[in-house]
Amino acid sequence: MTRIRPAIEADSEALAEIYNQGIEDRIATFEADRRTVDERRHWLAQHDRRHPVLVAEEAGEVVGWASLSSYSQRQCYSGVGEFSVYVRRDLRAKGLGTKLVRSIIEEADGLGYWKIMSRIFTFNEASRRLCSKMGFREVGILEKHGKLDGEWIDVVEVERLIPRNLT
Repeated sequence: MTRIRPAIEADSEALAEIYNQGIEDRIATFEADRRTVDERRHWLAQHDRRHPVLVAEEAGEVVGWASLSSYSQRQCYSGVGEFSVYVRRDLRAKGLGTKLVRSIIEEADGLGYWKIMSRIFTFNEASRRLCSKMGFREVGILEKHGKLDGEWIDVVEVERLIPRNLT
């Protein structure tokens, strides 16, 4: 059974391991350098109640995480959040991403966000399907958004409105 809960400092090693798998696989982030446990500990400490990090735990082991970050420092965008989701490589395509995205949407709703968004590599079909299933719409393609291993990568921007918070 999967338990979704707020991340704590003791999760930093698992957060680093899972993110490093995403970095190695070259399908979800422009980051190219592996992250250390200390870096993930510092990253986690930067996330406050308004910008939560959630973990998926199975049998007491962290197997995935999702985070909500600020889209912009400008006040007019205070209700727009940017989310990320990473699942341990051997457990992908087993429903954990769905549980994490659902949970981060619920957190965003409770925190008053009116929109959450992300950018996905155009070739990351699994993430695109997940976001579509969870009610995100593809807004458009951002061409040559960044380089990874010397190659330009296009991304698709996705967004999901949270109607209750649009009033």
